[in-house]
Order: sequence, then structure tokens, then C-alpha cells
Amino acid sequence: MTETHLLLGQTLGFAGNPFAEGIGAARHTHRGAVLIAGGRVAELGAADDLRTRFPQARITDYGDALITAGFVDAHAHYPQTAMIASWGKRLIDWLNSYTFPEEMRFGDSDYAAAIAARYFDLLVSNGTTTVCSFCTTHSESVDAFFAAARGRGMRAFAGKTCMDRNAPDALRDTAQSAYDDSKALLKKWHRTDRLEYVITPRFSPTSTPEQLEAMGVLWSEHPDCLMQTHLSEQRDEIDWVRALFPEARDYLDTYERHGLLGPGALFGHAIHLEERERAMLRETGSSLIHCPTSNTFIGSGLFDMDGLTIEGHRIGLATDTGGGSSFSMLRTMAAAYEIAQLRHRALHPAELYWLATVGSARALRADARIGNLAPGLEADLVVLDLASTPAIAQRAARADDIWQALFPTIMMGDDRATRAVWVNGCCVHSRPPQD
Repeated sequence: MTETHLLLGQTLGFAGNPFAEGIGAARHTHRGAVLIAGGRVAELGAADDLRTRFPQARITDYGDALITAGFVDAHAHYPQTAMIASWGKRLIDWLNSYTFPEEMRFGDSDYAAAIAARYFDLLVSNGTTTVCSFCTTHSESVDAFFAAARGRGMRAFAGKTCMDRNAPDALRDTAQSAYDDSKALLKKWHRTDRLEYVITPRFSPTSTPEQLEAMGVLWSEHPDCLMQTHLSEQRDEIDWVRALFPEARDYLDTYERHGLLGPGALFGHAIHLEERERAMLRETGSSLIHCPTSNTFIGSGLFDMDGLTIEGHRIGLATDTGGGSSFSMLRTMAAAYEIAQLRHRALHPAELYWLATVGSARALRADARIGNLAPGLEADLVVLDLASTPAIAQRAARADDIWQALFPTIMMGDDRATRAVWVNGCCVHSRPPQD
């Protein structure tokens, strides 16, 4: 007989998209319960009702803590873990000064394994249960990432980064080797347990047209995979792309003409988009991944959340570590709020939380499995202490509703707010409530 576990606390999930339907799309129960069975959410409801209906279930009572889906980080660079918060560079200089030298170390499988373990520990301590990451050009980096995720039972997405120009010789592959290595890694890891391979050209400036074409061919051969890259992060980057691809109509066209646009495409940043690009991204069902702490940290610009959501784009949220300056999706939500304010739009806490859970899962085409608190979905959960510090506690004590209680944690919370994390129905992280 399948063991059942009943978690008690406040619960929060979504029956729809609050950007389109308003905050009524959220479903909050003040004294609620989540029944876990077989690694999935089996039932949701009022605590008293589920306790009566399932008297044999093991019970963990989290009191007034908030139980939700675990956070989904839709764009990250796990090899940049050790160099996060490196000072003072714009994108291209930052890559050359910090990123590439660090990524050269990932041909060492022991080093890659050590960083991967550290990275997943940091994710879990911050309540993130799913991530989509770039690796390096080394197969060892991909093996280390997936092995670490598999050992923790996590759902994770990643791929070998492909670069055959404008990078150090030690990090360059070729069009053929990128295809061959990616295909071999795909066959090894894709759909193994909860792992999914992602075809990963870094971005157009570091791939020749021949390599982009090879990645497009690989994707056409394996359309059930995702494809991730970068798009229109900084204006000097866009100028560089124009010089490298003079025949292209715009930045997006460098991917489009090589078969790298469509459902399952993930474009990180997407800040400085032209009208044609916006129309094509929406028409093809591609996903845009907002990376707010990265965009402010290296001075990229202000993502047009309001305009793009009104247009109906598929949008996820991400830390973009280590260009992003935090492993925390709470801090990422706070930065998204701040950027939207600079564009004269105050994102509601329901919208922010949806982006960090359902929205990101939807961007990864995984919302039928993760990202929400709903029966039948995989039991990847975070339990948040909404009074984790004295500053947060004193503000939350004055709250009139769940949004006033949650927003201080979004804006000021850190890993101390992570009361517990459940992955695939198992508690993998727990800390006592704050005094």
C-alpha cells in the first residue's frame, strides 16, 4: 500500500494566469493541507477535512507557514557558481574576464562534480526544485550536472554549451563535434528519471552559421527536447550580431534561419526586441526568460513585462546565476518587481509568484508535471516561513490578507525563509521555525 503524507499549513496554488485573469486565479487556503502519495500531490483541501478522510497518513504540521509549488528557475549557468557577484563588467568583457576562465576548469570531472553538488545544495536551500541550466563545452560538465540532479531526485534540464568562435581555444568546439557530443549526451541523459536534455548554442556571436545549422538539425531530429540560448541582452551585443550576420534581418533571424525558433525554444533576456522579433516569438510559441538580477547587475536594460504579457508571450523567470547576483528566486521576484516599477507597472504578488512557479514551468513546457500545487502534479514543494526575520515578521503581522503577508518575504526574504523543501514527495531540506 502506498504511504501517504499529509502536510498542514497555508496553501497557495493557481487555477489560471493572474496576468490574464487577475488575482482571482490564485487559490489560497489559510488552514489547508496537501496529501502526498507516490511522489505526487494526491489531494488538496482544508486541513480538518483531509485529516478526517486520511487518518492513516503521516502528518507534518507547518503551522502558519505557506506551502506552494517549489520554485522553477528557467535559465541559469551552474558553472558560474563560484564566480557569482564578480565586480564591474558589461556582458562581453564579463564573459572574457570571468566566465570563460572559470568554464575552462570544467574539463576536470572532479571539479565539475564539486561545483554541481554545491550548486544544487544552494538551489534547494533557497526553495528551488527545478532548474534549466547551461553547462560548459565539456561533456564532463553535463555529466556532473545530471548526476547531481539525479542523486537528489530532482527534475532538471541542461545541455552542453556549444561555441566554435569568439571564445578561448580551450572552450571552442566545432560544428561537427558540437552536434556529435550533444547527440551522445542527449542519448545518455534525456528522459532518464526526471532529467531532460536541452540543445544549447550559447548565443549567435559564439557560433558560426554552420554550428547554428548543426544545432537546428539536431533539434529537428529530437523535437521533444528544448533549445536554449540568449537573445538581445545588451545593445552592444546586438551591434556585434549585426556585424557578424550582415544578411540577417535582426538578432532573432540568426536563429530563425537555422531552425532554432519555435515551441520549446527558450530565449534568455529578450530585452531589446524589435517589433518583428516580438511578433515572431509570439507566433511561434517560443518562451522568453526574464533574468532581472542579471539585467540590473551587468546593466543590460529593463524587460518589458507588461507589454509582453499583454501581447500573450510565454514568459518564465530565472536567476541567470552567475550573471544574476543571487541563487534565490525570492530575490529574483523582488528584482522583477523593481524593474517593472521602473517601467511604471507594479506587479502584484500573485503575478510574481506565478512567474516563479507556473510561469517558468510553462516556459519549459513542463507545467503538466510541475510548477503548481494541484492534484496529479509531482510533489515538488517549498514551505515558506512568512516571519523568517524580525523585519519581515513585524511587517507581516500587520497583513490583512495573504498577499500583504507574502509580499514582505518576496521583497526581503532569503534562504532563512525556506522552512522545508520536498522533492518528488520526499523532504530533502528542513529547518526549525524562527523564534
